[in-house]
Amino acid sequence: MPLNQFAKDLIATFPLGFVATVTADGRPALSPKGTFLVLDDETIAFGEIRSPGTLANLDHLPEAEVNFIDQWKRKGVRVRGGARVIGPGAEFDSLIGRWRAVWGDLADRINVLVLIAAQEVRQVTTPPYDDGVTEEEMIALYKTKFAEIYQ
Repeated sequence: MPLNQFAKDLIATFPLGFVATVTADGRPALSPKGTFLVLDDETIAFGEIRSPGTLANLDHLPEAEVNFIDQWKRKGVRVRGGARVIGPGAEFDSLIGRWRAVWGDLADRINVLVLIAAQEVRQVTTPPYDDGVTEEEMIALYKTKFAEIYQ
Protein backbone atom coordinates (compact mmCIF):
# COMPACT_ATOMS: atom_id res chain seq x y z
CA MET A 1 0.00 0.00 0.00
CA PRO A 2 1.58 3.30 -0.98
CA LEU A 3 2.42 5.91 1.62
CA ASN A 4 0.27 8.98 1.07
CA GLN A 5 1.69 12.48 1.19
CA PHE A 6 0.45 13.00 4.76
CA ALA A 7 2.45 9.96 5.92
CA LYS A 8 5.58 10.99 4.01
CA ASP A 9 5.48 14.54 5.35
CA LEU A 10 4.80 13.41 8.92
CA ILE A 11 7.70 10.93 8.94
CA ALA A 12 10.06 13.51 7.42
CA THR A 13 9.08 16.08 10.03
CA PHE A 14 8.80 13.73 13.03
CA PRO A 15 11.17 10.79 12.30
CA LEU A 16 10.73 9.26 15.76
CA GLY A 17 8.76 6.07 15.21
CA PHE A 18 7.55 3.70 17.90
CA VAL A 19 8.25 0.21 16.56
CA ALA A 20 6.09 -2.69 17.71
CA THR A 21 7.45 -6.21 17.30
CA VAL A 22 6.75 -9.61 18.86
CA THR A 23 9.22 -11.46 21.09
CA ALA A 24 10.12 -15.12 20.59
CA ASP A 25 7.75 -16.03 23.44
CA GLY A 26 4.87 -14.12 21.82
CA ARG A 27 4.90 -10.96 23.91
CA PRO A 28 4.52 -7.49 22.41
CA ALA A 29 7.56 -5.22 22.44
CA LEU A 30 7.68 -1.51 21.70
CA SER A 31 10.80 0.55 21.13
CA PRO A 32 11.32 4.10 19.82
CA LYS A 33 13.62 4.61 16.84
CA GLY A 34 14.65 8.14 15.93
CA THR A 35 16.29 7.63 12.55
CA PHE A 36 13.38 6.91 10.23
CA LEU A 37 13.39 7.88 6.57
CA VAL A 38 10.90 7.34 3.77
CA LEU A 39 12.86 5.47 1.10
CA ASP A 40 10.14 5.36 -1.55
CA ASP A 41 6.35 5.27 -1.91
CA GLU A 42 6.13 1.88 -0.19
CA THR A 43 9.14 1.66 2.14
CA ILE A 44 10.18 3.26 5.40
CA ALA A 45 13.43 2.45 7.18
CA PHE A 46 15.45 3.16 10.28
CA GLY A 47 19.11 2.95 11.10
CA GLU A 48 19.70 0.56 14.00
CA ILE A 49 22.12 1.95 16.57
CA ARG A 50 21.35 0.13 19.82
CA SER A 51 18.37 -2.12 19.32
CA PRO A 52 19.42 -5.72 19.96
CA GLY A 53 15.95 -6.63 21.26
CA THR A 54 14.19 -5.27 18.18
CA LEU A 55 16.62 -7.10 15.89
CA ALA A 56 16.10 -10.37 17.81
CA ASN A 57 12.34 -9.95 17.54
CA LEU A 58 12.55 -9.26 13.80
CA ASP A 59 14.75 -12.32 13.38
CA HIS A 60 11.98 -14.36 15.03
CA LEU A 61 9.09 -12.66 13.20
CA PRO A 62 10.10 -10.17 10.48
CA GLU A 63 7.08 -7.90 10.79
CA ALA A 64 6.61 -4.56 12.50
CA GLU A 65 4.10 -1.83 13.03
CA VAL A 66 5.35 1.72 13.50
CA ASN A 67 3.47 4.67 14.92
CA PHE A 68 4.45 8.26 14.15
CA ILE A 69 2.75 11.25 15.76
CA ASP A 70 2.69 15.01 15.36
CA GLN A 71 2.34 15.85 19.04
CA TRP A 72 1.13 19.38 18.26
CA LYS A 73 -1.66 18.51 15.83
CA ARG A 74 -2.37 15.17 17.55
CA LYS A 75 -2.45 13.41 14.21
CA GLY A 76 -0.38 10.42 13.26
CA VAL A 77 0.11 7.46 11.01
CA ARG A 78 0.53 3.74 11.57
CA VAL A 79 2.59 1.74 9.10
CA ARG A 80 2.57 -2.06 9.23
CA GLY A 81 4.52 -4.50 7.12
CA GLY A 82 7.27 -6.99 6.63
CA ALA A 83 10.74 -6.02 7.79
CA ARG A 84 14.09 -6.74 6.21
CA VAL A 85 17.44 -6.18 7.92
CA ILE A 86 20.33 -5.04 5.75
CA GLY A 87 23.79 -5.48 7.20
CA PRO A 88 27.14 -4.24 5.92
CA GLY A 89 27.64 -4.78 2.22
CA ALA A 90 26.76 -3.34 -1.14
CA GLU A 91 23.07 -2.63 -0.44
CA PHE A 92 23.88 -1.04 2.93
CA ASP A 93 26.59 1.07 1.30
CA SER A 94 24.20 2.23 -1.41
CA LEU A 95 21.63 3.40 1.18
CA ILE A 96 23.60 4.75 4.16
CA GLY A 97 24.33 8.02 2.38
CA ARG A 98 20.68 8.96 2.80
CA TRP A 99 21.13 8.80 6.59
CA ARG A 100 24.40 10.75 6.40
CA ALA A 101 22.60 13.50 4.48
CA VAL A 102 20.05 13.86 7.30
CA TRP A 103 21.97 12.99 10.48
CA GLY A 104 25.60 13.58 9.57
CA ASP A 105 28.08 11.78 11.82
CA LEU A 106 25.31 9.90 13.68
CA ALA A 107 25.08 7.71 10.57
CA ASP A 108 28.53 6.32 11.42
CA ARG A 109 26.97 4.66 14.48
CA ILE A 110 24.36 2.77 12.43
CA ASN A 111 24.99 -0.97 12.48
CA VAL A 112 22.27 -2.18 10.12
CA LEU A 113 19.31 -0.72 8.26
CA VAL A 114 15.81 -2.04 8.84
CA LEU A 115 13.45 -1.63 5.88
CA ILE A 116 9.71 -1.98 6.42
CA ALA A 117 7.41 -2.54 3.44
CA ALA A 118 4.25 -0.48 3.91
CA GLN A 119 1.57 -3.16 3.58
CA GLU A 120 -0.94 -1.20 5.65
CA VAL A 121 -0.97 2.58 6.22
CA ARG A 122 -3.58 4.18 8.44
CA GLN A 123 -3.97 7.75 9.62
CA VAL A 124 -4.84 8.22 13.29
CA THR A 125 -6.32 11.28 14.98
CA THR A 126 -7.45 12.26 18.43
CA PRO A 127 -11.20 12.30 19.24
CA PRO A 128 -11.57 16.12 19.44
CA TYR A 129 -11.32 16.17 15.63
CA ASP A 130 -14.57 14.19 15.58
CA ASP A 131 -16.17 17.15 17.35
CA GLY A 132 -14.90 19.76 14.89
CA VAL A 133 -11.71 20.96 16.55
CA THR A 134 -9.26 22.40 14.01
CA GLU A 135 -5.54 21.74 13.67
CA GLU A 136 -4.87 25.34 14.66
CA GLU A 137 -6.87 24.89 17.87
CA MET A 138 -5.01 21.67 18.70
CA ILE A 139 -1.64 23.33 18.11
CA ALA A 140 -2.58 26.28 20.35
CA LEU A 141 -3.79 23.94 23.10
CA TYR A 142 -0.63 21.86 23.08
CA LYS A 143 1.67 24.87 22.87
CA THR A 144 0.05 26.04 26.09
CA LYS A 145 0.32 22.60 27.71
CA PHE A 146 3.99 22.15 26.76
CA ALA A 147 4.80 25.70 27.91
CA GLU A 148 3.30 24.87 31.31
CA ILE A 149 5.31 21.65 31.53
CA TYR A 150 8.65 23.11 30.38
CA GLN A 151 8.64 26.58 32.01
